[in-house]
Amino acid sequence: MRPFLTTERFDLWQPQAGDQHDLYALTLDDETRRFLGSFTPTQMDSFNRLLRNAGSWTLYGYGVFMVRPRGEQRIIATCGVFRSHRGFGPDKGMDDVAEAGWIVHKDFWGQGVASEVMRAALDWFDAVHGRQRIACMIEEAHAASDAIARKLGFVEFGRHESDDGAALRLYERR
Repeated sequence: MRPFLTTERFDLWQPQAGDQHDLYALTLDDETRRFLGSFTPTQMDSFNRLLRNAGSWTLYGYGVFMVRPRGEQRIIATCGVFRSHRGFGPDKGMDDVAEAGWIVHKDFWGQGVASEVMRAALDWFDAVHGRQRIACMIEEAHAASDAIARKLGFVEFGRHESDDGAALRLYERR
């Protein structure tokens, strides 16, 4: 098997059944999980995340990539464009929409992982699915992700308070 896409430093794979353990390990670290909402990772959560990721690929032809350093097996990030339904309401623009997202393990922060992989993912998405609106949401306090979103061409279009009280900035790239 081969990766779906590659970048200078990373192999981007579609989700596979064997990815559950690495997805679980990715979200175990408290700092990595800090801006992902309030949840305690469980094997069931990682299984459900894997199914959502694979389901987006199956139903829509695009989804989150499992990111591995070139030639390595462990997943150090998940990045891509997936189909989302956040349930924020029709006026928020986050239901039944292509959504960009990235989770990078803290050991790889500050190394340009999300920017490099998301550029490749967005270029592929645009080439295959046509340039269209893609949304994303970032917790207000997450300055690094905010900078990445802006660098990738996303602009803020709204705000939302999550059920756990986190202030979210809503972005779109048209």
